[in-house]
Amino acid sequence: MALENTINQDIKAAMLAKDEARLRGLRAIKSALLLAKTEKGATETLTEETEVKVLQKLVKQRKESAEIYLQQNRQDLYQIEKEEQDVIEEYLPKQLSREEIVAEVQRVIQEVGATSVKDMGKVMGLINQRLAGKADGKTIAEVVKEQLSAL
Repeated sequence: MALENTINQDIKAAMLAKDEARLRGLRAIKSALLLAKTEKGATETLTEETEVKVLQKLVKQRKESAEIYLQQNRQDLYQIEKEEQDVIEEYLPKQLSREEIVAEVQRVIQEVGATSVKDMGKVMGLINQRLAGKADGKTIAEVVKEQLSAL
């Protein structure tokens, strides 16, 4: 609920500042949070974990759209997606660097006693729980695969 209040206040500030790019991003967040609250089986208030998942989904959508626009040489549309992505990322927890992810993956590999790429499922299950919201799933999978291949 705290995120929703923050977003509402930031929307007002963006309106007063006439910051269109920021306003688009904030409205996208507000819309996605409302949808998450009204989904079947959802509770009236969202947990912080759910809010982070919603924000990550929005960032992923913006990244994918931006890539497509860049491939199609549509710089105008690419810029819009990139601006919205930057606004949404401000509300996500700080993302871990690749080195921090590697260190955490190595700890998990030691804990579960993984010896080869065949153990990727065990490692991924635990590492995804620990790094939820702190790192991109694609990056985590790449690091896990690299580290297990090196064994």
